[in-house]
Amino acid sequence: MTITTTTGSSTDVGQLLEVAPVVPVVVIHDEEQAVPLAKALVRGGIGIIEVTLRTAPALAALERIAREVPDMVVGAGTVTTPAQVDAVRKAGVQFLVTPGSPERLLESALGSGLPLLAGAGTVTEMMRLAEHGLTGMKFFPAEASGGREYLKAVAGPLPGLRFCPTGGITVETAPAYLALPNVACVGGSWLTPRDAVEAGDWGRIERLAAEAAALR
Repeated sequence: MTITTTTGSSTDVGQLLEVAPVVPVVVIHDEEQAVPLAKALVRGGIGIIEVTLRTAPALAALERIAREVPDMVVGAGTVTTPAQVDAVRKAGVQFLVTPGSPERLLESALGSGLPLLAGAGTVTEMMRLAEHGLTGMKFFPAEASGGREYLKAVAGPLPGLRFCPTGGITVETAPAYLALPNVACVGGSWLTPRDAVEAGDWGRIERLAAEAAALR
């Protein structure tokens, strides 16, 4: 799937939210694992990945996935500074994910030309993002911020917003989130367990991806 990257608009984010019911949130500890991991997800039917900037190899991993796995829509997660926005844009990512939306970071991300899935955990933060034209956003940290009940409560006053809740969601709880009318997809780390990645058990990751792809 081709993701438009010209304006960073809410339309672009809407495309992202429809790629798969689950967006794998991935921590890469070894650059060499990035490409086979991404290919395993694609074989399982998950064509989108969020690689978090929590480890030293993350930037190189993003660059390799973007270059070597053309069927994968690759995004950078845990983007917290304007410098990181610039670095991942140069690495070839197709979207950005931030845990929150402080002013300088939001300005830089919106100015990058990349679709932005910005994090919000309160009604005020959601409304602030909507003021910037973002109608699709990340609800984070989902479970700690009130989970499904919180999203049900905001659906009335904020009917035009759609969410990708992330944080504490499991394969068992994902279906209940996906059943909410204002939830388009969920973010989850369970698709790429560290023991499977370290063992190179790409078949297991492919199976987990296939189970996740079937949730929609």
